[in-house]
Amino acid sequence: MTKIAYIGAGSLQFGPIIVQDILMSNILSKNGLEIHLMDIERMHLDHVLSHGEYVNEKLGRNAKIIATTNRDEAIKNADFVICALEKDRNVFWSQDFHIPRKYGFKQVYGENGGVGSLFHALRNIKVIMELAKKMEELCPDALLLNFSNPEHKICEAVTRLTTIKAIGLCHGVFMGREQLSELLEIPLSDLQTKACGMNHFTWFQEIIQKSTGEDLYPKLRVIEQKGDWLAKWHELALGRILFRRFGLWPSPASNHYGEYLRWAEEFVIPQLQFFYDPYDGHPWENKQIPEGVYTLDKVNYEREWNKDWSKKLLPVGSTEDVQLENEDGTFKNSGEIATLIMESIVNDKKQWLEAVNVPNKGAIPNLPDNLVVEVPAYSDASGIKPVQMKPIPEGIAATIRLHASIHLLLVEAYKEQSKDKLLQAILIEPTVNSYRNAVDMCNEMLILQKDVLPILK
Repeated sequence: MTKIAYIGAGSLQFGPIIVQDILMSNILSKNGLEIHLMDIERMHLDHVLSHGEYVNEKLGRNAKIIATTNRDEAIKNADFVICALEKDRNVFWSQDFHIPRKYGFKQVYGENGGVGSLFHALRNIKVIMELAKKMEELCPDALLLNFSNPEHKICEAVTRLTTIKAIGLCHGVFMGREQLSELLEIPLSDLQTKACGMNHFTWFQEIIQKSTGEDLYPKLRVIEQKGDWLAKWHELALGRILFRRFGLWPSPASNHYGEYLRWAEEFVIPQLQFFYDPYDGHPWENKQIPEGVYTLDKVNYEREWNKDWSKKLLPVGSTEDVQLENEDGTFKNSGEIATLIMESIVNDKKQWLEAVNVPNKGAIPNLPDNLVVEVPAYSDASGIKPVQMKPIPEGIAATIRLHASIHLLLVEAYKEQSKDKLLQAILIEPTVNSYRNAVDMCNEMLILQKDVLPILK
């Protein structure tokens, strides 16, 4: 029997569709399947449990699905632990974004990169490290499949400070593949790609048409040079500049890889992220959480053309974002690769993985070995095996190495309960331009988020 523990199963975005993916798997269901859904939000948990039971019955599975608020009970003797958790996400995200910018630090989003991401990471590291340490005791051989952001910072804490095997999963590279498919006018199924780098800062080393074996980079360069600069500006403009200067197509989109660059604001409009009128009070005070707008293109389409003043985009992570069934009544697949990984391990069948976040260990030769990188890999019963990549261009590598040092300082700040180490990480962050403002910003964030951050002395 395969036991899967899903921590943070009440996630409105990931919960129902990931449980659905698991139940759709013939391989995972073949010899008996237990899914333990754990969350501290019972109402959200019941929603996911109800959907899981519906899928279980409709597919004729005999899976045992258990919902619990007890984490240790859920993970005991588990084969796999899925983690997708975030406490009061949009409340704290709005702080991560606005407070550093108040002090003049022009970060783009502050989710995975930028000053705000350091606090985002520490909040989630606190909870996920507690989970990983309990896994050492209750399911030491289980694989931790992490969906929580910031992927690289969290996975680096787990892999540096525990014996647990952890892998970070993100669909960013798939977004990059979709861009390439559209630009090159080639079906996704006919695209062979290899991308590597750091989560939300990955670069395609290989773009080949499967059916012909043609290297598509020359064609992509011609297409990009002829492109209208304003076409999909918010998604691609920064990426086009990076492509021109560094020679590789980046992934997933400007609003993500821009988080790692001080000059990204020339190409991205970050003011939309959690926009609100401060005269009415801050979101974390009045609980009127604004929308997390990721792309201006969608805003333009939804609001300018429809001329609908009352229409609102759905906040990031709303259940309505995820369509669970096709028109013919069959179930959708999420496109996430967690189930593929579990299947390959259970069935000992080699599986290609477009992108996983794991310790480098030489996979990208000119990056530090302990840095968690995003690379393609294969998986089977023996585990995850990253694909050997070429060195990446030095300008890109230099940027990543700086962030590797920030990650290391952040992990040390957590381990040593050290505010000094956190300040060191802040002071070398590319968007920081003032020592005094860095200290004041850090102090304000530590007060605002004192209930959810680890102890820092």
